[in-house]
Amino acid sequence: MSNIEILQLRAGGVSLVLDCSGPALPSVLHWGADLGELTENALLELRRGAGAVQEGSGLDENRPIAIVPEYSAGWFGLPGLNGHRDGQDFSASFTLNSVAQTDTTVQIDASDSEAGLELRLTVELTDSGLVRSKADLTNTGETPYTVDGLYLALPVPTEATELLDMTGRHIGERHPQRHAFTQGAHIRDNRRGRTGADATLLLLAGTPGFGFRAGEIWAVHTAWSGNHRTYAERGMSGYGVIGGGELLLPGEGRLEPAGTYSTPWIYGSYGVGLDQVSHRFHDFLRARPNHPKTERPVVLNTWEAVYFDLDLDKLKALANAAAEVGAERFVLDDGWFRGRRDDHAGLGDWYVDEGIWPKGLHPLVDHVKGLGLQFGLWVEPEMVNPDSDLAREHPDWILATGNRMPPTARHQQGLNLGVPEAYDYILERLDSILSEYDIAYLKWDHNRDFVDGGNQHTGTAGIHEQTLAVYRLIDELKRRHPGLEIESCSSGGARVDLGILERTDRIWGSDSNDALERQTIQRYTQLLLPPELIGCHVGPPRAHTTGRTQTLSFRAITALFGHFGIEWDIASATPEERQELKGWVALHKELRPLLHTGTVVRADRGPEDVLVHGVVAQDGSRGVFSVVQVAQSVTSAVGRVRLPGLDPQRTYRISKVATPGPESRSTAWSADGGSVELNGAALASVGVLMPAQWPESAILLDVTAIG
Repeated sequence: MSNIEILQLRAGGVSLVLDCSGPALPSVLHWGADLGELTENALLELRRGAGAVQEGSGLDENRPIAIVPEYSAGWFGLPGLNGHRDGQDFSASFTLNSVAQTDTTVQIDASDSEAGLELRLTVELTDSGLVRSKADLTNTGETPYTVDGLYLALPVPTEATELLDMTGRHIGERHPQRHAFTQGAHIRDNRRGRTGADATLLLLAGTPGFGFRAGEIWAVHTAWSGNHRTYAERGMSGYGVIGGGELLLPGEGRLEPAGTYSTPWIYGSYGVGLDQVSHRFHDFLRARPNHPKTERPVVLNTWEAVYFDLDLDKLKALANAAAEVGAERFVLDDGWFRGRRDDHAGLGDWYVDEGIWPKGLHPLVDHVKGLGLQFGLWVEPEMVNPDSDLAREHPDWILATGNRMPPTARHQQGLNLGVPEAYDYILERLDSILSEYDIAYLKWDHNRDFVDGGNQHTGTAGIHEQTLAVYRLIDELKRRHPGLEIESCSSGGARVDLGILERTDRIWGSDSNDALERQTIQRYTQLLLPPELIGCHVGPPRAHTTGRTQTLSFRAITALFGHFGIEWDIASATPEERQELKGWVALHKELRPLLHTGTVVRADRGPEDVLVHGVVAQDGSRGVFSVVQVAQSVTSAVGRVRLPGLDPQRTYRISKVATPGPESRSTAWSADGGSVELNGAALASVGVLMPAQWPESAILLDVTAIG
């Protein structure tokens, strides 16, 4: 195809230049810093100097890497399309048919008439500077075609020599790991049936030593809540790509004639420093029509307060205490439904347990609502206990393969929502509960990885259909119950991705409320998500996941920088503890308009035992920073800490936030104990003097512009 121009998209300080001149699939000539409005000659020069795919002795033709890299074009890395037609048509070669462009979106249609395939690519540059792309592949042949994988990639330059991604586990999610970006592939495959506690979240390639405030970085995120792949690959030529897509199990991508497979969105973020990479995601999420618009209510969740001991009087007393300290939402966690005395039984039997609740949940809901609190409820719709009426009546609804049952996890199995009758049952049950009770919020849990996740009716793999069914289920419940908010909880933070967040209102950061563990978990979860979408609770004095004992001050300051909540039997707390907690709740309410709209910033350099992070108002007028002592200092004092992200030209007054409760150590934090006035440039480069703190403690700083 001829006369198709080289297209340039610009937004949010980013340029994306696409070579759509054909006849091959489009390639990215530039993804990175804004180049300004380029002339036609400049665009042609970019194409002329585009990197070659060839390696070794090389191909005679210079062919840049396409968004869907093709083996037929000489790309010897992971092909964008893996598929075949009963062994034939194993290598597609698409020809560009048409290109349609708006200000922010390019839609590309291509086909391979020999292989009987049509491909539609959608590439967008969001206002915040995110690149996102997806593909739809249609089988135009007369026989079935099997898609084994369809992955989209973005190029990264040779200067990007380091990789950063996340790993983790239950109660220890999202810990960073750094690697050299050498020749070969770094592949993060996830076959857990959900995003996973060890999911990479973001895969980032950057210049040597990049950090939160420095270094060029190119990052990718796969927005899918089932099995997925995220990867980085560099060939012998030195050119590299980062990309991702759904990881299909065998047979899940089988397309009948006229059938279409659609990839999830693949997001790319370019920035100077990790903070700028984050800001693009945060700004994008905050601009969505479905982003929470009201102030995030302070939550009290009952789990670590009562576990399965659901005594009505005890719950009423807990609700009274919640109202006393200023909570705004009361969430009844696990144990309210039939047969649920512990985690061995009951999942799937979504009826209020008459033995515990002879009058239903009405007495508790009415009491909570009478206190002025919203009422929320825990559910785990995608799971079933073998010891349940549902499993005994419909064992064929369990996600399983062949004539065997998968090993149980937490005494439960997956419920196959790809079976229409199972889907209809869960929809009816949840809809009935939401219709009977005034429920503002569902804590939607998912407490196990899927093993042998198959459909017993067909004998085929079932994770792809399960994921789509969950999306449909949440969408339908929200359609029927406008205003309903849903939290994505999954063994804590094991389902954190932009696929589930297209339809939910926050995620649960981790099942660990240990404030020390949470410092790292929240720091790196915020690479993708702004604070208001991350559930952060004040747990009991002794963390039930680690056994550590921490001050209320440290627990509360840690929880301030998220969607604040409480997960502690405060009805049994001392009057002094409740009074102090009330002060922390009031402080959060005062600060949340800033914390939930401002720009997240994190300091790179400083003592290894100190973490510095904060939120700065979009107009630079104010910031709130937390200086966290994570371990005992090897020196007698911390010294100066830098406060990044402020307007370098404005002068700020820095003072310690007056916080509730006793101080854990000296409150003197400047040389003379008074406030400090410095411009933003000095605060970022020199910083302010801080005192030594006890390990596992924190200081809050209020930074206000005075000029």
